[in-house]
Amino acid sequence: MAGFRSLAYQVRDARNDRALRRHSLRRCLERFAPYGHRATWWHLCDRHGIAPEDRGADPLRLVAALEELEDARAVWLEYERQFAERRRREKHDGLRRPEWTWGGSGDAVVRCADPGVRPEGALGEVLRRLVRALESAPGTACPVCGDEELRWPAVPAVGSWEQAWAWDGPVCAGCGIVVPRPALTDTPAAGAA
Repeated sequence: MAGFRSLAYQVRDARNDRALRRHSLRRCLERFAPYGHRATWWHLCDRHGIAPEDRGADPLRLVAALEELEDARAVWLEYERQFAERRRREKHDGLRRPEWTWGGSGDAVVRCADPGVRPEGALGEVLRRLVRALESAPGTACPVCGDEELRWPAVPAVGSWEQAWAWDGPVCAGCGIVVPRPALTDTPAAGAA
């Protein structure tokens, strides 16, 4: 199984045909897709003028999209490295449970409730805003765009795959991310307007 850097190399390799280069970019999203796979793909396509279903996309556009994804990945990997260092120090000092951590991982750091509604700007800039929010105290607004209109989803039926959305927290009306409850100072019951 190829890793992110190996797939990135395939995107850049001019000897590969366009379909393979596009496919390799899509596979990079299996390793790191900050908005979730579909939302990140649509974001990259919109920002770099790639038709989502175009198997013969312009290689220059594919490389530009890859560079944006790599920038965001570098921001997130640096945050994870610093977080791990801080946790080691805290554990050494006897703090066994962190105050809070972001619920994301490499597959969806800033999950979007609707793939068509995403934060404005480059992925790297959005993650920089997120990291700044992570390093400050929880607030009452979206940590990515600052919008204060947060909508709690209706509570789905028990056992439904959608139940995870209600558990995570409200959806930001401004940028569409699912805000984790720990990022907020006050968390009203899910389903509340």
